[in-house]
Amino acid sequence: MPAPHVSNANDPLERERAHLSSSRAALRAMRADVEALDIKDVTANWVNAAVLERQIEDRITALADLAHTPLFFGRLDYAHAPGADQAEGAKSEGAARSASGRGGGRATGGRFYIGRRHVHDADGDPMVIDWRAPVSQPFYRASKKEPLDVRMRRRFGYTGGDLTAYEDEDLTDTAAADQASKLLQAEIERPRVGPMRDIVATIQPEQDEIVRAGIGGTVCVQGAPGTGKTAVGLHRVAYLLYAHRERLARTGTLVIGPNRSFLHYIEQVLPALGELNVAQATVDDLVAHVEVRGTDSSAAARIKGDARMAEVLRRAVRSGVAMPRESVVVVRGSRRWRVPAYEIEEIVRELLDRDIRYGAAREALPQRIAHAVLVLMERAGEAPDDRVQDAVARNAAVKAAVKEVWPAVDPAKLVLRLLSDAEFLAEHAEGVLSAEEQAEILWAKPARGVKSAKWSAADAVLIDEAADLVARTPSLGHVVLDEAQDLSPMQYRAVGRRCTTGSATILGDLAQGTTPWATSSWEEALTHLGKPEAAVEELTQGFRVPREVIAYASRLLPAIAPGLAEATSVREAAGDFSVRPVAAGELDAAVVAACRESLEREGSTGLIAADARIAALGALLAEAGLPHLAPGEETTAEARLTLVPASLAKGLEYDYVVLDEPAAVVAGEPDERTGLRRLYVALTRAVSGLTVLHAEALPGQLG
Repeated sequence: MPAPHVSNANDPLERERAHLSSSRAALRAMRADVEALDIKDVTANWVNAAVLERQIEDRITALADLAHTPLFFGRLDYAHAPGADQAEGAKSEGAARSASGRGGGRATGGRFYIGRRHVHDADGDPMVIDWRAPVSQPFYRASKKEPLDVRMRRRFGYTGGDLTAYEDEDLTDTAAADQASKLLQAEIERPRVGPMRDIVATIQPEQDEIVRAGIGGTVCVQGAPGTGKTAVGLHRVAYLLYAHRERLARTGTLVIGPNRSFLHYIEQVLPALGELNVAQATVDDLVAHVEVRGTDSSAAARIKGDARMAEVLRRAVRSGVAMPRESVVVVRGSRRWRVPAYEIEEIVRELLDRDIRYGAAREALPQRIAHAVLVLMERAGEAPDDRVQDAVARNAAVKAAVKEVWPAVDPAKLVLRLLSDAEFLAEHAEGVLSAEEQAEILWAKPARGVKSAKWSAADAVLIDEAADLVARTPSLGHVVLDEAQDLSPMQYRAVGRRCTTGSATILGDLAQGTTPWATSSWEEALTHLGKPEAAVEELTQGFRVPREVIAYASRLLPAIAPGLAEATSVREAAGDFSVRPVAAGELDAAVVAACRESLEREGSTGLIAADARIAALGALLAEAGLPHLAPGEETTAEARLTLVPASLAKGLEYDYVVLDEPAAVVAGEPDERTGLRRLYVALTRAVSGLTVLHAEALPGQLG
């Protein structure tokens, strides 16, 4: 494969630059057309007008030309013009015309420019094809072994927003050996400043298979550090919104991350791909029924997160149901209609046996009693209709009977009672939780009410479970759950409720599980999620973490996740890696020196340390005149150093990482295995270089 070309007066690169310039002009014209739309006479009312205006505003935003974001990153030259089956799905905004060979030389003869979004000219002919269109798929999948009718694949190199190089791959030359793309390698190893970027120019075949998996099934991705699992999940959302836009517009999509810092880090990826309306949240956001002001011990949190709590709550929710003691007498005019207690009891038992949600059964009960009254009326020769049944269901006597037999349940009050009342908990946890476990989760000081209670994050999940037992939680069309290995079974259930009628993309790494309840297998986790049939895909080829760094971190795998395969790195550069022992009392000075050394190079730097060391290190950096950011704050050319507590490092990446005192990171966790997993996370945040500083002895697993 030839080396990347550089520009000269006669180089084809000039023609590619001209196409880029024309494409940018066409995109500006597309945006101007939308901005010029006059909607004052096309809507029936102000509500429709407001909705349409919002849609137009979103469209204008999506059509923005980002100066430093390449409009296209590749080109495909097909041997034959693609058929209609490849054009199907790419037809939005005139993309289907590309398959017919129209386009004034831009797509004629099976030539397609692949970019982040579709761009067409004034005649509607395509100038850039969306990377998600079927006709773009061979850009990621074609090889000399399986060229997929592609004659030549071209990749483009950019400096800022300027097209500066291109590189061709002749897929018809099967005699020549495959060679790594230099431009692809350069893009993968490009320094990281700012939030997470999209990877549309570098998606690999195994990643593309996951991205384009159908919407009908749930996919679980087990991915080692640096394998791009988070990016794959986000690009899968973008692809599904492209392929099933109308469906997902009705049902909604959601990305769930482990914390706010992580969500801030990834929040620009989907907008860069033109998707502006994907909600993002943490699990705590989903279950925010009460204000969380308290914390649990590790033992209490583990018990509250156990799936057995679902059965305890189910019993507690139904505990208020009582069999009727008296008949119900309904008075209508001069007639009295009596439904005996035994008949109401039959109705109640039938509703219990059906195991429908508590609230739905409570709404059905008065209608069932009213139906029994209508049967009596018909036997007496009357001809009541549905309006009469509704009136009887609202009768004071019927409402009183329902209140006594099937009382309303407030989920928060129910959980409050479970955690405050030892007898109530014992009654409903019998045979499920041991006496010791019950004692562990009982509050030492019962709260006076819901608002005054010091709820923990695990308590909020219990309330969410109880709320779903009372009334069904609305389901979304697709949910992406990242860092899923850290969820408790009850948290999995909370997420699963949000996609009962939809699909999900589950992302995680069992080796990075750092909570006391971290899952031990994806099969178990998917069962709690309600998606036991999901396919589990494993990504082991790393793109971001240097070879020496991932090899060093992988020494911990036998202790923290013995069943996982060791990750490999495709990066040509081994990366800057050093482990530096320092004398006791000299660690702080060594940390400052290492940070200064990293900041002399291009890119971002993360100083990762045990949570207990963060305050002292913050003061140390300030004293040394090194301004620093908190996790999630955007790095810039002027502010490139971030001080990261080890507990918040998961999912984040920095060009250079300085790791302070590994032994302290391990000691900061409740047990050694969790501590070693936390250390594994910290060791694998580096994209270009890692410096490990230690005054204490390193954990023995690192050799």
